[in-house]
Amino acid sequence: MDRNSGKVAFVTGAGQGIGEAIALRLAKDGFAVALADMNLTTAESVRGKIETAGGKACVVEVDVADRDSVFAAVETTVKELGGLDVVINNAGVAPITPIESITPDIYRRVFDINVGGVLWGIQAAVKAFKELGHGGKIINACSQAGHIGNPELAAYSGSKFAVRGITQTAARDLAPLGITVNAYCPGIVNTPMMQKVAQDLADNAGESFDWGMEQFARNITLKRVSEADDVAACVAFLAGPDSDYVTGQSILVDGGMVFT
Repeated sequence: MDRNSGKVAFVTGAGQGIGEAIALRLAKDGFAVALADMNLTTAESVRGKIETAGGKACVVEVDVADRDSVFAAVETTVKELGGLDVVINNAGVAPITPIESITPDIYRRVFDINVGGVLWGIQAAVKAFKELGHGGKIINACSQAGHIGNPELAAYSGSKFAVRGITQTAARDLAPLGITVNAYCPGIVNTPMMQKVAQDLADNAGESFDWGMEQFARNITLKRVSEADDVAACVAFLAGPDSDYVTGQSILVDGGMVFT
């Protein structure tokens, strides 16, 4: 905890699921955390948990698909928490999208949130780090579906492949500024978003929710669906000093679904 004392982390989608787990873990590790989300009610709930445990947090409203909103949220974070050291572009969506069912609206929504949210987050982080006069860490949400195409997830997989490419390019471009850029790639995580994906898949096939989860979980080497805390542990490593010599990487946290 002492190594991160006085440091500030900004987390999008921090009101639930993986984002909440990341925020709680970073607060436990000593970070002051900006909980950036569209849903202020859930974000306030997470802030309550952090403050009850003796941590420091603020709630910031953000629409990651809107570049101006992301920049404003980062600027607010710096003002409220007194600095910025880590930006975690976590927010995302994962609709079931068989190839023939993808509409322009679905395509734009998935890419505006999953890809745009990462790109605008990177830009806002760089601006803040430059103004603060130091480097920092940028951590992006990718997926095992960004390493291998997943059935009926064409839009989502495509967006996560894009995140992996942006992460690698940004790592090269920003290294001279003392900024590292990495990504974490969850597999099947027991979160509300994953549960909805499984239910959508099951509904499309006329099957049960358990059947839907099984379609995603059956090929996991460790034979269990992961919890959000499993992913948060990886992000904590990327946010802390032990990862200072790591950049441009997209680390799989999938229990052994994809081997590279």
